[in-house]
Amino acid sequence: MLYGVGAVGLWSTVATAFKWSLATMRPIELMSIAALVSWAFISMLVMRKGEMPTALRHGWHQALWAGMMNPVAYYLMLFAAYDRLPGQEAMAINYTWALTMALLAVPILKQRLTLVDLAAGLISYAGVWVIATRGDVFNVNFADPVGVGLALFSTLLWALYWLFNRRDERAPLVAQWQNFTVGLPVLWGLMLWQTGLQWHGWASLGAGVYVGLCEMGIAFVLWQLAVHTVSRTAKVSNLIFLSPPISLLLLHVVIGEPILSSTLLGLVLILGGLGMQQLQKAPQDDAVAEH
Repeated sequence: MLYGVGAVGLWSTVATAFKWSLATMRPIELMSIAALVSWAFISMLVMRKGEMPTALRHGWHQALWAGMMNPVAYYLMLFAAYDRLPGQEAMAINYTWALTMALLAVPILKQRLTLVDLAAGLISYAGVWVIATRGDVFNVNFADPVGVGLALFSTLLWALYWLFNRRDERAPLVAQWQNFTVGLPVLWGLMLWQTGLQWHGWASLGAGVYVGLCEMGIAFVLWQLAVHTVSRTAKVSNLIFLSPPISLLLLHVVIGEPILSSTLLGLVLILGGLGMQQLQKAPQDDAVAEH
């Protein structure tokens, strides 16, 4: 649980870094810089732990699909959503991945779905509807349907990635290094093809480095350790509700985004659903832990 808290604390700051960087860079440029920094950071950790020989020899069959899923597909979807939507909206919708993860754990990990899980889902996704319509809940014309769709699809990719990782026999750091080793040349190839190498200033570069180090590096390692050691997936995934209020405040203070009333109401619903799920009694936890 402490690993999860550490990851969530870092994730509270990255929405601001995303919007800061995307003001001057395209999503593929931010993604390429951040992925390179994260790969370098994880490489140092792998070498320090003496796991590089194992990383070079085994596990590449798993890394081929995992690396294309994360970092490539997930972050390209996420950054594209942040590029189109206000940071507060993209951030709030993205946080529903915790609920998506708990729901998908039913068919993938054979965990039990309860009535509380269903009720939490209805409440949380009602919050997504409020945010997507910016409070005009009876109007199906979203302010930016493409942006909302990208944000929701990113939650699906993120949840699936971590659930599939539960069956990954690679050591967490080795898995992350291999995944980024596979994804990095794909990202840089896409960037060179779309935009080429461009200089956008030290502030943008610094934000990209921060995203790579904290969001994709340190936070990845902490969250992977949390998912691999927790007894029930929903138990750690719901720690995410600690982060949105801090993210909103930083977006307002640093970026200058006015906080929309629809975002606040939607977040209350999202966090209410996640809180309901977190508080439910889970008798299967003991059985899982004993097993």
